[in-house]
Amino acid sequence: MIQFDAVSKRYPSGHEALNRVSFRIERDEMVFLTGHSGAGKSTLLKLIMLMEQPSNGQVLVDGQNLRKLGRRQVPYHRRRVGVVFQNHQLLFDRSVFHNVALPLLIAGYHPREAARRVRAALDKVGLLKKETCNPITLSGGEQQRVGIARAVVNKPMVLLADEPTGNLDPGLSSEIMHLFEQFNQVGVTVLIATHDLALIARMPNRTMTLRDGQLFQGQVAAAGAGS
Repeated sequence: MIQFDAVSKRYPSGHEALNRVSFRIERDEMVFLTGHSGAGKSTLLKLIMLMEQPSNGQVLVDGQNLRKLGRRQVPYHRRRVGVVFQNHQLLFDRSVFHNVALPLLIAGYHPREAARRVRAALDKVGLLKKETCNPITLSGGEQQRVGIARAVVNKPMVLLADEPTGNLDPGLSSEIMHLFEQFNQVGVTVLIATHDLALIARMPNRTMTLRDGQLFQGQVAAAGAGS
């Protein structure tokens, strides 16, 4: 589903964020990506969502070489890749409902279909009764759930998360991780970048570690996720 072949990324400043990184994440797999601050985790995610292009090597998603996508194909690709951010990136001048609906309205969905999808996504993350609230009135964990609902409202095939539990206490972190497991169980391929080693140590999934832009592959536990 996600494949990196000898991918390097060097920024104009000369900083090499990734150095010949190769890995494969199978369809329906849930994988953790860890590493120190500045190891290249965010750069790796940006390459998958086409916010950056590799300096060398190739990135494939669902068999498609992202280098070969034309400009008009980029929005379609991004709709197939949901993204959850640590700082939520919610709009506080809009309701929870309209925050989640925004990707659908940009994509041109009919308002009635958009509303149906938004409420289904909010129901999945346990926030259906909060649809009229302003996000600023919600707790940190609830704001993160809004971000997850927005990321999955397009029914993506891939879900990326960049430090999704970074600002949450252990109990809320476990709840958020359970949501990712639920989406994975219905066929979404999940890649989570995180510093929370204690949390992922309790999970059966494969862990990949970046160190100074180089990748060290982890192992899948006996009860590992996906094939």
